[in-house]
Amino acid sequence: MKALVYGGVDHRSWTDVPDPSVKDPEDAIVRVDAVTICGTDLHILKGDVPEVETGRILGHEAVGTVLQIGSHVRDIQVGQRVLVSCISACGRCRYCKEGRHGQCLGGGGWVLGHTIDGTQAELVRVPFADHSLHVLPENVSSEDALMLADILPTSYEVGVLAGRVSPGDTVVVVGAGPIGLAALATARLFTPSQVVMVDPAASRRESALAAGADHAVAPEDAEALVASLTGGAGADVVVEAVGVPSSFELCTALVRPCGHVANVGVHGEPATLHLEQLWIKDVTITTGLVDTRTTPLLLRLLSEGKLDVSSLVTHRFGLDEMQDAYDVFSQAGETGALKVALFNPDTVV
Repeated sequence: MKALVYGGVDHRSWTDVPDPSVKDPEDAIVRVDAVTICGTDLHILKGDVPEVETGRILGHEAVGTVLQIGSHVRDIQVGQRVLVSCISACGRCRYCKEGRHGQCLGGGGWVLGHTIDGTQAELVRVPFADHSLHVLPENVSSEDALMLADILPTSYEVGVLAGRVSPGDTVVVVGAGPIGLAALATARLFTPSQVVMVDPAASRRESALAAGADHAVAPEDAEALVASLTGGAGADVVVEAVGVPSSFELCTALVRPCGHVANVGVHGEPATLHLEQLWIKDVTITTGLVDTRTTPLLLRLLSEGKLDVSSLVTHRFGLDEMQDAYDVFSQAGETGALKVALFNPDTVV
């Protein structure tokens, strides 16, 4: 089969690799019908995730069709159309029993495209299939479902829920890329009074306003705007959705006393924590890896028309155009890309 293989820092190739096979009785082999690229994949290519070994197939988000299952798989059947979650869960360890699947001790967590071969391929082996695959309703398209593999549950759990967004809050999201826009969509479920999106790119600010943001502003103007909207207090919740030091430090400057900063971005270098300013403000700062425990809820909301993700995919490709898709996604400032979607031309999506 063909797959996108990591060749070391700044090196990737779409090349022939062996087909995956069932290695564990709880595995499933899934034909990839639709797949996307994550900002984390770009972090890997920059060398920010040194655990990823040369030769690894990248990717942790996909929709596909189950071709084969191991002897211990009970809830997933051959032929079903499924969402491949970015997080795998053994279902038995302490953290899985607490719903903290991202910290799985039994061989799960973020493994696809990280410590085992991932989804940017024609076929993928999914461990712990019963806990790591979600059967898709017929009325949910593969493209929409792709948004629930990672960015929607990540933004919802690590941003909105961890940040404790509540009705009437002023919410600021720093970063109007895919994660930031997903945070906007899921924050709206809690009826905040206003959501402010912060991004240096005018095109992304425009996308944020079109997606329902109340305000969109460049980083250098964010503090003045938030102060004017809150009587100088600051935002109730600030979500960091970029993963660079300046964006995190801006978040801590925008939050009000007793407010929350929810860091979602993947950081590849240290950021300064200004405790000399924050210690007296009773600010809560949270970080985390998505657990995907809310994926069934988000899938139901999507199926019932309560959640709109239609604006997130801006570019579409065939699966064999993976290299072109990476070029477009990695140059989002020039291309205007948010999420890219790649489809297997031999399947109906």
